[in-house]
Amino acid sequence: MVLQHKKALVTGASRGIGRAIADRFLAEGAQVWGLGTKEPKDLAERIAKAEGRLHWISADVGSLDSVEEIIGEALKQAEGFDILVNNAGITKDNLSFRMSLGDFQKVLDVNLTAAFLIARTVGRDMIRRRKGSIINMASVVGIHGNGGQANYAASKAGLIGITKTLAQETASRGIRVNALAPGFIASDMTDAMPEAAKTAMIEHIPLKRIGKPEDIAEAALFLAADGSSYITGQVLAVDGGMFM
Repeated sequence: MVLQHKKALVTGASRGIGRAIADRFLAEGAQVWGLGTKEPKDLAERIAKAEGRLHWISADVGSLDSVEEIIGEALKQAEGFDILVNNAGITKDNLSFRMSLGDFQKVLDVNLTAAFLIARTVGRDMIRRRKGSIINMASVVGIHGNGGQANYAASKAGLIGITKTLAQETASRGIRVNALAPGFIASDMTDAMPEAAKTAMIEHIPLKRIGKPEDIAEAALFLAADGSSYITGQVLAVDGGMFM
């Protein structure tokens, strides 16, 4: 088990990509602190299955006034994290000229500012212990843009900039900071799409399929484990070759 004796904090862990990452880390021996706004209905079952190695934090990272205090308490409980996955995120899509300032700002608060505050809190402790891996969940939209997602694209592009900056600032202390940029990944949103729209999207993906949350989890495992110890400041697109 490549994460044996490691402790990981995964935000946005109640479903989708975050849940898949938490489960994959658990399978590799890690202790995982999952954070989400809603407690999963099967949480007790998952904790029992993980033999107590899954811990849950119910919190909204968009509450910027309290997020550092919440993460600080988790740090104390865990006695330090070896891995941070900043995965929590929201969308509030609209065309730019129709998008309200409130919707623009809320997406930046959750996707970017909260991720910065969490990375700063956890990163300070990693610097003290001179080890750690931070993984920020960006998106191909943050690299290439996407109509109707000015706020989301801005937040993910900003997260890429923060990733590269933190990597430069912390490398000398033994900390690695990387980002994942998922492409078209199966989710509640894609499940609700008309079949014709999904088919059209798949035609633009060289591997000819929608990605799975587990595909992202495998990439996160690689960046979290010691096997990637010479990789930092990178953005790994997991998109089936959509933007090669």
